[in-house]
Amino acid sequence: MENNEFKVGQAVKSKAGRDKGSIFFVIRVVDENYVMVADGDMRRIDNPKLKKVKHIVKLSTFSDELAKRLSGGDKINNAFLRRELEKLGLRS
Repeated sequence: MENNEFKVGQAVKSKAGRDKGSIFFVIRVVDENYVMVADGDMRRIDNPKLKKVKHIVKLSTFSDELAKRLSGGDKINNAFLRRELEKLGLRS
C-alpha cells in the first residue's frame, strides 16, 4: 500500500470532481480516507471541501507557516491562503 499520509499544510491537486486540476492546501485530516481542503478563493477557509484522498494527488510543496498557524490555533484568512499559494509558485 502507498503512503497516503496527508498532513496539514500539504499542497494537493484535485484529480476528480468539478474542481479537477485545482490546487488546495490540506486544512484538516479527517481520517485515513478524507481530508478538508481550501484555497482561499474557490474554497474558502470557513467552508472547506471534504475530499477523498483517492481523488487528490500530493504535491511536493508544503506550507510550514500554514501548518504552524493551524496547529497553534492562530486565526488564518482566505487572503493568507492565496498569498501562500502565490509564494510557493502554485498560483499566478
